[in-house]
Amino acid sequence: GDVIHRMLTATQYIAPLMANFNPSYSPNSTVQYLDNGTVFVVQWDQVYLQGKEDMGSFTFQAALHSSGRIVFGYKEIPVPVLQISASQHPVKAGLSDAFMVLNPSPDVPESRRRTIYEYHRVELDTSRISSLSAVEFTPLPS
Repeated sequence: GDVIHRMLTATQYIAPLMANFNPSYSPNSTVQYLDNGTVFVVQWDQVYLQGKEDMGSFTFQAALHSSGRIVFGYKEIPVPVLQISASQHPVKAGLSDAFMVLNPSPDVPESRRRTIYEYHRVELDTSRISSLSAVEFTPLPS
């Protein structure tokens, strides 16, 4: 997408594991979702890293519960996440939210300056992500 899209996706995400995955590499690779009204689940099943297919396939998911609870589940993480290169795509895991404000530009009255404000981010320690593990986020009562 355009610059604004890239900036928003860099600051607004729910990412159990963000990296340069290529779901089209194998016919066995899928990205599936399920919504039963109380939980929305997205699962990346047997996906490979672009250009690093020899590392093996990854299987993980994110579950968003209507209560606000978020669970990241990791079934297959074939290599330590710290070994995944971030040269082609950021490697991160966690939650982030932001908003965009359109401000009139003082120099050109009919134009608007877009400013993105990231106001909250929770980064997971990617060294702790491993096969058969999970992370649970529970909302504060407020």
